[in-house]
Amino acid sequence: MKKSWILFLLFYSVTYGQSHKELIETPFARPQDVTNACLQCHETSAIEVMATTHWTWAGHDAIQADGQTPAQGKRNFINNFCIAVPSNYPRCTSCHVGYGWAKADFDFTSQENVDCLVCHDQSGTYVKLPTAAGMPAREVDLLLCAQSVGKPNRKNCGKCHFDGGGGTGVKHGDLDDSLYDPTPDLDVHMGKLGFTCVSCHKSKEHKIAGAGHSSIAAGLDGIHCRDCHEGDLHKNPALNRHSKRVACETCHIPSFARQNPTKVWWDWSKAGEERAAAKDEHGMETYNKMKGEFQWAQKGIPEYAWFNGSASYYRFGQKIDANQPVLLNVLKGDRGDSTARIAPFKVMRGRQIYDAVNNYLIIPKLFGENGYWKAYDWNLASQLGMQEIHLDYSGQYGFVETAMYWPINHMVAPKESALKCGACHVKEGRMDWSSLGYTGDPMRMKKSVPSK
Repeated sequence: MKKSWILFLLFYSVTYGQSHKELIETPFARPQDVTNACLQCHETSAIEVMATTHWTWAGHDAIQADGQTPAQGKRNFINNFCIAVPSNYPRCTSCHVGYGWAKADFDFTSQENVDCLVCHDQSGTYVKLPTAAGMPAREVDLLLCAQSVGKPNRKNCGKCHFDGGGGTGVKHGDLDDSLYDPTPDLDVHMGKLGFTCVSCHKSKEHKIAGAGHSSIAAGLDGIHCRDCHEGDLHKNPALNRHSKRVACETCHIPSFARQNPTKVWWDWSKAGEERAAAKDEHGMETYNKMKGEFQWAQKGIPEYAWFNGSASYYRFGQKIDANQPVLLNVLKGDRGDSTARIAPFKVMRGRQIYDAVNNYLIIPKLFGENGYWKAYDWNLASQLGMQEIHLDYSGQYGFVETAMYWPINHMVAPKESALKCGACHVKEGRMDWSSLGYTGDPMRMKKSVPSK
């Protein structure tokens, strides 16, 4: 088919809501063949995707000043879930927007390895294998998926963002499978107003607005409630004054994981023990030989901290004090920072492996040949994982408590369910005023000051 005719049909399909069935008729042998077909008309799309953090997993400045080291992003963060990407690529990269990132030497310049379908399939049948480095399941009908493509919906985004960490709601606390079809009480934007993810997370040249951890590390791309909700929105002047120093989410997301539980504790030191698997009152797993012990929260109360939209993150090889909890990210902003607001967070805590001589966190090889999930050997897993990032492993390990802050931005409740004054401004309120830089509740203190 001539390109001019293809372009005409593409214009027609976009303008009049027709599908791509008229454009694509031949079955595909490989998912890369779908991408090559897309690029016949969408000539710059792969190049655009390859400039995004969804592709690089390396932060906004893909390469740091030394010309070699990737800027901080998903590929070189350490978390306290499955810990890190290096040496575990085929499992971790099952949610990459590409095909075949199975080793460190993945070719990030190959346009045909960009996965168009993961974001644009509308058939609902496109599934990536959990352990296949981003490749789709063999039974996926690539032609059907290619013919169905359209603007991303919640299912496209949710496949990775709702199920990060190995299951629904594991990581985020405010993103889980309940958001596929939420009630207004769960999320007023999606459940009442019919928003999709891209209603707020708008894109330009495939760069999607919104701050994940790589964006937070760079202090870029945050989107805010006040981007749409401008001016003084409350009838009560005191609430309008609050909004200058308190994030909207603090009052309008009174709790997280309101329908599905979210993981809040993961103790890797208990992995490998020969004991029965166990579940809690929510039916969630609390022990797994491969991974250790877990705790879950439902309708969790956030923890609150000053936040200006940026944070610093633990770096490979950074020294730790094993006698106290290690913060995997440190939020920036304080009471004296005019750009910071008091914001809500899920704080994920756990115990994970570290080098007891070198005093830095270990990246263990968990997945694949000789990984911990097969050999149950922490020494071997540590040796192989640290080889991958070119750091010494002393041969001695221990486990240290860690904590990581995860912003709470979704599951906005209807205004009737917003926090009332008494949630914070009472003796046993939910705010830890000392950690926020106050000697006490500022409202109560203000009332106690005698008038002149």
